[in-house]
Amino acid sequence: MTTTISPPAPVAPRDAAARRKNWELPALAVLLVGTLVCYLINLSANGWANDFYAAAVQAGSQSWKAFFFGSSDAANSITVDKPPASLWVMELSVRLFGLNSWGMLVPQVLLGVASVAALWAAVRRAFGPAAGLIAGAVLAVTPVAVLMFRFNNPDALLVLLMTAAAWAMTRAVADGRWRWLLLTGGFIGFGFLAKQLQVLLVVPALALAYLIAGPPKLGKRIAQLFAAGAAMVVAAGWWLLAVELWPAGERPWIGGSQNNSIIELTLGYNGLGRLNGNETGSVGPGGELPAGGNGIWGSTGITRLFEPAQGGQIAWLLPAALIALAAGLVLRGRAPRTDERRAALILWGGWLLITGLVFSYMAGIFHQYYTVALAPAVAALVGIGAVQLWGARDRLWVRLTCALALGLSTATAWILLSRNASFQPWLRWAILVVGVLTTAALAFPLARKRSLVAALAAAFVGLAGPVAYSVDTLASAHAGAIPSAGPDVRGRGGPGGWPGDGPMGAIPGGPGADGAAALPGSGPDGGTRGGAQVDGAPDGTSTDGTTGNAASDSSSGTAGRTQADGRGGGPMDGAGGLLSGSRPSERIVGLLEQNGTSYTWVAATIGSNSAAGYQLATELPVMPIGGFNGSDPSPTLEQFQRYVTEGKIHYFVAGGRGGPGGSSESTASAITAWVTANYTATTVDGVTLYDLTQPKT
Repeated sequence: MTTTISPPAPVAPRDAAARRKNWELPALAVLLVGTLVCYLINLSANGWANDFYAAAVQAGSQSWKAFFFGSSDAANSITVDKPPASLWVMELSVRLFGLNSWGMLVPQVLLGVASVAALWAAVRRAFGPAAGLIAGAVLAVTPVAVLMFRFNNPDALLVLLMTAAAWAMTRAVADGRWRWLLLTGGFIGFGFLAKQLQVLLVVPALALAYLIAGPPKLGKRIAQLFAAGAAMVVAAGWWLLAVELWPAGERPWIGGSQNNSIIELTLGYNGLGRLNGNETGSVGPGGELPAGGNGIWGSTGITRLFEPAQGGQIAWLLPAALIALAAGLVLRGRAPRTDERRAALILWGGWLLITGLVFSYMAGIFHQYYTVALAPAVAALVGIGAVQLWGARDRLWVRLTCALALGLSTATAWILLSRNASFQPWLRWAILVVGVLTTAALAFPLARKRSLVAALAAAFVGLAGPVAYSVDTLASAHAGAIPSAGPDVRGRGGPGGWPGDGPMGAIPGGPGADGAAALPGSGPDGGTRGGAQVDGAPDGTSTDGTTGNAASDSSSGTAGRTQADGRGGGPMDGAGGLLSGSRPSERIVGLLEQNGTSYTWVAATIGSNSAAGYQLATELPVMPIGGFNGSDPSPTLEQFQRYVTEGKIHYFVAGGRGGPGGSSESTASAITAWVTANYTATTVDGVTLYDLTQPKT
């Protein structure tokens, strides 16, 4: 008797999305390598980017204590006003490759490439390779993403960790394993160490997706979510606990707090204060001002993300993403409770809606580059919508929905591109013509070849504007505290948006007020781009081989280009200001470096940005009195006097500035008054210095 053993039956993949297409990995490689190459183009033009964080990177590359706390200087006088996780990545790179623009910014580029890969993986799992690749490509060319993945602010790491948390949650929804929930919580917790409470904006969407669609029974799902919350607390809490338990006299002052408390910073200046505008120690009031109707950070409302400051950063595909969300939920309406695709729509849609609404209505500090936190959700929904709606285009209502999405994308692109008539003026007309024709065509059934042509035309309409803005961003240098992607547009403002329409002009004594000077380092687009920081490169030279500060050009009637060193608007000098780092001359650097290692701080000045330029030029600690805004009570006058008596500080550099939130009774003002009364001023290349080793006789 012969026994025949049949081969095992092939195991069908759980979902069609799990099948690996022959073209998928090569296409992914092209996407990731292309993103890497593009993000590296002209990278060094950004110089130190944000001097505030660059100085902290320099400090952490010299002192492990500064590394742990996120100190602004290696002598650990005060920290930056964020936890240090985003600095750690750059500081390790600088320790390996030296202090220079590439050593600091290449890690940010790699975080961007990793974010694209994480988004591809998260979207692909439920919707297939095409959706994942489209989502990754949309994220890669989103203007604000191109900006922030080449900049040294904490947002690059924040976006990666939020996207990684979304990926882990999609895995949890698929199989219900505890490890994916714990990993999700770990990513969110570490994201807290990048930018504190902002990471929590995605938590409701993550939790709701699993609560609805997780495979286990309800009780177990709830227990798993509590476990994820515990993992989040552990991932963030170890550092918070260490800082709180560390003796206050043996660690740096917590920058951004008024009472030297990381908890105060978390709940106040970086927490509820961002929502209600009640931010003690900030540069000014938030929310709505009765006189002008705008807060210092612009008007709040449902259209905020489409306004000039934010529109070109993120709004191009917002309408399409929202339509894709609604249509996708309708298409999945009768799917089982555990449907992964509906869960993904809940996750990405909740992320977009909650974060977008918070950004639209928050009355406290808000900058246009914050919108990078929306980019993964917008990109995911666009990729998902493109594949879902395309696959169901035999239905009339789906075709009409596609036409509506494309029509709104056409209108959005026209509006955004019209805000600068001199920027690629042909492009808005091309988008309009192609958009109108394709919108009309999508309403009708199309043969295969015509469908492909319509798809390519729709891709052009949706992506041509963002790509143009991204190319402009890559070609331009960006620097300062409030970077912005793309060309200058009418009505764009950082704090102000002056000349002409700046809400800061409504603040008594603020920039734009009668008789008041503009904030040093601020300008038409926040002091950030337009050949930005050409004299602020790490080698101290300009990109055109010159030095000095070129004036702002606002003759076009728009917001105007920033000054050549990335600072615009008001009066500037080498001492820097609230939003821009100091630019010391060679003579000043020489003075500070003379016997510099004999002092704990070679100099002290008001405000972190003012101190940053001196520190980066000398690579020696410079004390930033008052922290970023110059309003933190650190050090006290008595502490400063003791440091001077003990010979720990060589020079006091006058001219450093904080925000308009300071007062004549502030610690910084008291220190300045004491120095000017007891030491002799010396002017070097337009900057006033006081030698604190030589008191008046």
